[in-house]
Amino acid sequence: TITPDQQQQLVTAVFDSLFGLGRLQPLVDDDNIENIEINGYDNVLLQYADGQLVPGPAVADSDEELIEFLQFLASRSQSNERPFSPASPELHLRLDGGSRLAANAWITPRPAVVIRRHRLSRITLEDLVVREMLSPEAASLLAAAVRARMSIVVSGPQGAGKTTLVRALCAELDPWERVGTLETEYELHLHEMPERHRRITAWEARPGSGERGADGRAAGEITLDQIVYGSFRFNLERFIVGEVRGKEVLAMFKAMQGGAGSMSTTHAHEATAAIERLVGAAMEAGPHVSEQYAYRQVAEHIDLIVQVRLEAGHSSSDGKAPQRRRYVSEILYVESGENGRPATTHVFQPGPDGRAVPGSLPQPLAALTRFGFNSAGFTGGQAA
Repeated sequence: TITPDQQQQLVTAVFDSLFGLGRLQPLVDDDNIENIEINGYDNVLLQYADGQLVPGPAVADSDEELIEFLQFLASRSQSNERPFSPASPELHLRLDGGSRLAANAWITPRPAVVIRRHRLSRITLEDLVVREMLSPEAASLLAAAVRARMSIVVSGPQGAGKTTLVRALCAELDPWERVGTLETEYELHLHEMPERHRRITAWEARPGSGERGADGRAAGEITLDQIVYGSFRFNLERFIVGEVRGKEVLAMFKAMQGGAGSMSTTHAHEATAAIERLVGAAMEAGPHVSEQYAYRQVAEHIDLIVQVRLEAGHSSSDGKAPQRRRYVSEILYVESGENGRPATTHVFQPGPDGRAVPGSLPQPLAALTRFGFNSAGFTGGQAA
């Protein structure tokens, strides 16, 4: 005879296996865990919000069982089923509750999985100021830029808080503004905040499966570029394109052409490098995209690049957990320069501790005072 506690544990385990994430469910439910790294069923590492790394429990009884469970998760979504097999060994999936799962098998020695938990969903710029991610002056500028319908790209390394910052920027939108989000996997989850965004349509791309047609596309594939094309009939006032990693940057450019005030994220180690990253990503689309065209799109359609930095601490000799710091290090103003190339101005530049401090204020940004920008942090509030 099992005890009532054991019976409840059994009920929970069965429920999680059928309707949740199995043995992963308790880990995903822990608000203190930020990343779950799995390299084989019994090699699990938990990364906490403060940067501490702790070994985790086994998430299956074998690698084969782990792969079967991932295949089950990939096929369970009725709205956006994703393939995971030797023919499609990469899996990118949005989990219930908003976490993001990336998995590989058959091309790695053991199945590799990383689950990224989005801990801060209903976040504002004021909240980020309190958390010392950015200064009040930088928050004031970014809030005014959103209201003035400037297009913003947030760049930084993995785990730096790019998506969190975009959510905070979106919190500055008028609740009645007609917004569309376009993502490879849902991460922003603005459509789950009806009190903040009352007129929103959220799109999610689909990788497709099965054989490829004459055009090279998998059966059932829906690309971001295709979604952008169709979204122009949805009466949108603002486009929010999710993470840009490759040729989907062309969809971002189209979105920025179709509606002022777009936002997106990309990976780069500094703000100026983000420009090169976007140009390189655009050219991945094929020979029909020239370098000149890519630079011109950046110069004409991006107004601000916000660089987020992540500093990972190390464990100290006294056993204290390593501390990680996330903060805005640069804000770059972009405009058209000679020969269609982007010209840049450091509105905020890295200070002695790496955090963004006021630099030069171009006239177009000085004019943001009518949108609530407090320019007192710059020299006499004057434009550079």
